[in-house]
Amino acid sequence: METVTVTIKDQPKLFVEAEHITPDGFAGKSAAEIAALHVYEGTEQFTIGKYFEITGNAGPTAAETKVVLKGDFSRVKYLGMKMSAGEMVIEGNADMYVGAWMAGGKLTVKGNVDAFAATGMKGGELLIEGNAGNYLGSAYRGDWRGMQGGLIRVGGNAGSDIGTFMNGGTIIIGGDVDIHVGTHAEGGTIIVKGNAKSRLGGQMVEGEITVFGTVDVMMPGFKYVEDVEREVDGQKAIFSLYQGDLGERHRTKKGQVVYGTLYVKKSAAADDDAIRTARLQAMREQKKAKRRAAAEAESASSEE
Repeated sequence: METVTVTIKDQPKLFVEAEHITPDGFAGKSAAEIAALHVYEGTEQFTIGKYFEITGNAGPTAAETKVVLKGDFSRVKYLGMKMSAGEMVIEGNADMYVGAWMAGGKLTVKGNVDAFAATGMKGGELLIEGNAGNYLGSAYRGDWRGMQGGLIRVGGNAGSDIGTFMNGGTIIIGGDVDIHVGTHAEGGTIIVKGNAKSRLGGQMVEGEITVFGTVDVMMPGFKYVEDVEREVDGQKAIFSLYQGDLGERHRTKKGQVVYGTLYVKKSAAADDDAIRTARLQAMREQKKAKRRAAAEAESASSEE
């Protein structure tokens, strides 16, 4: 496998859209040809070579090409977009749409990624060692087709709206998640090793969500079924099984209604009520403090 190294020169003033920085975009090209590919900064078109130093030549195909990105790419969008094969390593942070519509290959990010990573993903493997932003593995704005296949593994935390309209593939979050996980899900698997806030599985019709930590607020559309022992991502535990969202229409298979399933680790579901209550109380106190601060600021402004 041939390796192309992309090193950022200087941080752009605006965000750069670099959809060609993929094994597919580089395949069969020399370093000079890669440097001549275009990117956008705002509405203006420039070459890759303006912002990045290119060393090494690509392999004849995407599958024979490895792309290594060195530096801080937190102002560069669309890295690994639509890649179908090969390997890509981002050694720092990256902006929005990392691995968007990815169909194959392996993409590793050593740092954090912003929103919409792996949106519309169909296959391949995305490994994020840091944190992920909102809309991980979700549908694009206005689309109803979310993640359809592949694997996403996040070492840290993830934001809100994870797996929206998901109907295939697997998302594994090593830390905590924000609200709206698996909204409108029609399939696929989401595993959260940490805690979740609320609104898990809203309008979910199929698929599976597993939470090892606590859930602040359960959706009213999920009913408790039973406790089950399962092995999830190599870890055995007893989980409380819930089915839902009961407010949605569900298809039948062999005469049985198919529901979305939500598993919450038993110890968390049974023993962590005090922790959950304390977290909710802290959230309420924070909101009260913000309202008081806003009222005091408004009062001070009117006195002036």
